[in-house]
This record gives sequence, C-alpha cells and structure tokens, in this order.
Amino acid sequence: MASLQLQAAPLVAPQPNDLAQQYRQKNRWRSVCLIALFIALILSLATDLATGSANYPLQTVLAGVLQPSTLDASLHVVIFDVRLPYALMALAVGGALGLGGAQLQTVLNNPLASPFTLGVAAAATLGASLVIVFEHHLPSGLPHNLLLPMGAFTVALAATALILLLSRAHGGGSDTLVLFGIALLFALEALVWLLQFLADANALEQIVFWSMGNLGRATLQHVAIVSAVLLLCFVLAMRRAWALTLLRGGAVHAASLGVQVNQLSWRVLLEVSLLTAVALAFVGTIGFVGLVGPHIARLLVGEQHRYFLPASVLCGALMLSLASIASKSLIPGLLIPIGIVTALVGVPVLMLLILRRRT
Repeated sequence: MASLQLQAAPLVAPQPNDLAQQYRQKNRWRSVCLIALFIALILSLATDLATGSANYPLQTVLAGVLQPSTLDASLHVVIFDVRLPYALMALAVGGALGLGGAQLQTVLNNPLASPFTLGVAAAATLGASLVIVFEHHLPSGLPHNLLLPMGAFTVALAATALILLLSRAHGGGSDTLVLFGIALLFALEALVWLLQFLADANALEQIVFWSMGNLGRATLQHVAIVSAVLLLCFVLAMRRAWALTLLRGGAVHAASLGVQVNQLSWRVLLEVSLLTAVALAFVGTIGFVGLVGPHIARLLVGEQHRYFLPASVLCGALMLSLASIASKSLIPGLLIPIGIVTALVGVPVLMLLILRRRT
C-alpha cells in the first residue's frame, strides 16, 4: 500500500511592499477618522450655538457666524456674547482633558487613568472652596471671578507638586504615584466637606454649584487662556509622540530603543497637571472626559500616538460639546450643570471598562 506523503505548504513571509501598503492603508483610515471627528466637532459647535432657552435654526446660526453682519442686534448678542464663550470653552476644556488623559494612560500604563487620578480635580475644588469661604479675608481689589480660578489653580498645582515630591522621595513608580494620588484625593475631599460644614448658606450654595461643573461663567478671555495652554501642551506632546508610542510596548522595550522613560513620565505628569488645573480653574469639576475620550480615540485610530493624541483632543472636545448640548436640552428651560451630564455618561463607561479588564 503506497504511503501518502504529505508536504507542508511553505510559509511565505509577507513582502516589504505588502507591509508598507498595509501601513499606508491604516494611516489613510486614521486620517479619515480625524477628518470625520473634526467635521463632527464643527457641527456640534454650531448645534451648541443654536441650542438654548430659545432655539434657532442651524442654518441661521451657521450663516450668522460666517457673516455676522446679517444678524439682527438681539440674535448677535445671544450668539456671540452669551453662547459663543460657553460653546468654545466646552471645546477647549474637553480637548485639554482628553489630551491629558491620553498621555496619563500611556505613561502610567493604566487604561483607567485620567487627569483625576492624581487628585488634581479635588485640589482645584478645595482651592475654589477656600476662596468662597474666606474671600472677605483675602486682599481686596481683585474681582471674585479672578480670585476663584486663581485659588483653584494654585491649590491644584501645589497638590501635584506634593504628589511628585512624595513619589520621588520614595523612589516609587507609576503604581506608587497613583496610590499617592488616591490618598490625597480622599484627604482633599474631606477638607472640602469640612469647609462646607463651616460655610454659611450662601457660601455652601456656591461651593456645591462650583463642584458640579459649569461653563456658564466662561468668557472669551478664559477661553483664550485655556486654548493657549492646550496648544502649548499639544505641541510638546506631538514632539514626543514617537516616544509615547514606543512606551506602549513596555518601559524596558522603550528604554532599549533610547527613550528616557523616567524623564518622559515626569514631564508628562507636570504638563497634564498644568492642563487640568488651568481647565478646571474656570469651569469647576468636570469628570470622566479625560477617561472616556482617549478610549474612544484608541478604538478609532489605535495606539500610534501621532494620530492618537489629536484624536483624543477631538474626542474630548466633542464629548464635552455634546454634553453642553445635552445640559441645555434634557430639561427645557433648565440648564443642568455639565459635570452631572458627563458623570451620567462616564460612570457606565467606567463600569464597562472594569468588567472588560476582568474578562
């Protein structure tokens, strides 16, 4: 009986041209995603300008923004003086939180990391609460709308400096840094509760309202400050995009290819703290944008950071812009604090991420 001789099919390695073509196709898809996100962001901005206590047709708003002279006086005031700072601040703050969350998730190697991991949001809330409660004891001459962000910004940066010093003194890595941040988060929240207990009725109302997150107090000057910091940090992040991409393969792998991992991590942490402190100093506590936005960007464009970082900025800005629209639309005639809207969206996503890690 003749024996059957089975010959294994030879393994064919992919040709360099095939790999290059696949890489170009992926990059084209990533570019398409960025363009689609940008278009969605423009439409969301226009919808935000058209939405409010009085809704206007979207085409009227678009025509008015492109040609302001065509608007009547009352509509011009509503769109450019009332709604435009609100809508632009949503884009700037959302983009800042998205960029911060994307970099933190990379350097901490933790998919649940966000700018709030270090307790920066709680520190900003404490700083604002101190100004609200003890404003009469502060130097006179400075307006309230300037003292509040100054207090939030100062305490947020002080808390970040404390975490970095403690972590460096103990020689800990990213896990130690996160644990210090969580411990400080609870301590800061306890101090905020103490201030609420000591505050009078008027101050207590202001603290609670500020801690919910609110874009209504935004001005074009505030938008310019947040946008300038966002632009600066985005340029710095894009300059090290290659190093962040290598870091996704592991710290040892990145270090073997010439990346100074410790120096990169400290720079990212400082810049993320600056981004978060400046953004939240003007609008109050807004959570989950820095967590959810980068995950959506990662699903769309992957881990290549020269695409992932811009996508995270766009996703964060789009998420907060949509939350701004929802805050004015869910209950007609009532403006819901935007921090509540982002929490209602972010909590289910956070639970899904935790369950996904367990499976």
